[in-house]
Amino acid sequence: MEKNSYDVCIVGGLGHVGLPLGISFAQFGKRVVLYDTNEQSRGIVASGRLLFLESGAEEIFRQVLDRTLFVSSDRHVISKSRYVIIAIGTPVDEHLNPKFTLFKKFFDGIIDLLDDGQHVILRSTIFPGSTQKIKQYLESKGKKTRLSFCPERIAQGKAMEELRSLPQIVSAFDESSLNEARDLFSVLTEDIVFLTPIEAELGKLFTNAWRYILFSISNQFLQIANREGVDFYRIYDAITYKYPRAASFPPAGFAAGPCLFKDTMQLAAYSDNNFFLGHSAMLINEGLPNYIVQRLKEKYRIHEKTVGILGMAFKANIDDIRESLSYKLKKVLEIEAGAVLCSDVYAKGEGFVSAERLVRESDIVILGTPHREYAGLVFDKDKVVVDIWNFYGKGSVF
Repeated sequence: MEKNSYDVCIVGGLGHVGLPLGISFAQFGKRVVLYDTNEQSRGIVASGRLLFLESGAEEIFRQVLDRTLFVSSDRHVISKSRYVIIAIGTPVDEHLNPKFTLFKKFFDGIIDLLDDGQHVILRSTIFPGSTQKIKQYLESKGKKTRLSFCPERIAQGKAMEELRSLPQIVSAFDESSLNEARDLFSVLTEDIVFLTPIEAELGKLFTNAWRYILFSISNQFLQIANREGVDFYRIYDAITYKYPRAASFPPAGFAAGPCLFKDTMQLAAYSDNNFFLGHSAMLINEGLPNYIVQRLKEKYRIHEKTVGILGMAFKANIDDIRESLSYKLKKVLEIEAGAVLCSDVYAKGEGFVSAERLVRESDIVILGTPHREYAGLVFDKDKVVVDIWNFYGKGSVF
């Protein structure tokens, strides 16, 4: 194949960030190659199947596959692409501290495939200052490859819609690179916002930390109300009713997934661990499963009870279990409860049972994830149901 056989190569192209982006570019006529080293995933996608639920993606995917969208495990497709978008996982260690050495190792592995006519776009969340370090690294290798940081801002499950409806932040070190990145993303949206790389890096972390802190406020308020035997949602409904200053007040629930907690802790590390709001939010949100079990222990002999966790994905109506707090709840219950049952409409897991069986056989049902399919479930009057989401509209007291 000739040079620039592809308009875009997405490295890590089969993940939750790369795949919807690639499908979207391909839909608008860009020749896109999804480069990924996971052979099992590559085989599934190449056969015409998606790896995860993404609303509106499947039909478009089938239309563009092998026409404008291609899948490859050959690293040389990087050298044949005009734009190289890096959508690999954020490199952090087991304590969520940044590991820039992993990014350096990654670029060591592709440096021979890059030339001065290409444009590298960093897409995944990165530690503040990383774009500058990567620029310096490329220059140290004699490369004049253009470099941008254009963070993804989508909510999982809504990528196909939000890639078009949300503004795209574009950052680079020179006007030419800014214009090139703008031209590429203008295929998806005309609403482009320009920042410097450090501003864009901090902006991405600020966004996720802000959301994580908001959820922690609601979860703390729920605990305060619950200890008084008061329904948090009666208060919540009253103070948010026609009151615009409470418009951003979210309901309570598990604040989980692969981004919010991790990015809040990255911001804490960047702040020399002086980000007290972030640490407090972490203690509240990550402590919610323990709080639920402790409350149940105070009221019931749960060591004699079967407890069911209804929903194991990290949020509603998707199949992604990454960093789901339902699994943390499961671990605590396996120590404290007589038996534990788990179920999920979308996610698969060893030993999972149907929702109907879980409801039937459990003495206590905890709604871990409010999937839409659970709305029609019927619970016996003597069944203890823990619903911190108020999904069933019966209040949060338990």
